[in-house]
Amino acid sequence: MTAESGTHTGRAEVDSPVSGTPTLVLCAVDEPLATAWAGFAGRAGERVQVHRGSVLDVVAQAIVSPANSYGWMRGGIDAVYARAFPEVEQHVRSAVLAFHGGELPIGEALIVPTGETEPAWLISAPTMREPGERLPADTVHPYLAARAVFQLWRDGRLDHGPVRGTVDTIAMPGLGTGVGGVAASTCARQVAAAWAEVFGARHAQ
Repeated sequence: MTAESGTHTGRAEVDSPVSGTPTLVLCAVDEPLATAWAGFAGRAGERVQVHRGSVLDVVAQAIVSPANSYGWMRGGIDAVYARAFPEVEQHVRSAVLAFHGGELPIGEALIVPTGETEPAWLISAPTMREPGERLPADTVHPYLAARAVFQLWRDGRLDHGPVRGTVDTIAMPGLGTGVGGVAASTCARQVAAAWAEVFGARHAQ
């Protein structure tokens, strides 16, 4: 998979010093999620930041799609992505078919080009199997999706080298907090747990 050229300008810059973790920008357009994100970021240090606004306002090399397992991008934040990046749904669906037999399991993630220069990449990490699925109160899908994103950054490869060599900053919306109905506090707690598991508890104290 290779990046494709294009333009997308006008976003706020985010500091991204080189380290063993990406800069993670947690995005929220509603106050409950922003507050929940802030609680996680306050414990995690400078590598985790909160942006009150759209994911698309952040300067990042990669954005996270809290997708369904089939790669359809017709609702919620995925529909916003599909409008902003007209080629990206086909890229996701093609990758799901080519590498996962048509269904990307919850707990796994893949990375595809957006067709733009910035953000150049979209990380698809399912929070639900079927489009529009309402998740139960005791779901662990935000944790599984976040862990898949972080593992992909740490271990994944693009055609030209490791993901971590290309992606310094990841912009992440709520995982399952829209159509899925996951409580903001539940999402933040599970993303924090995934961050601690993949990058070490020292990053989430």
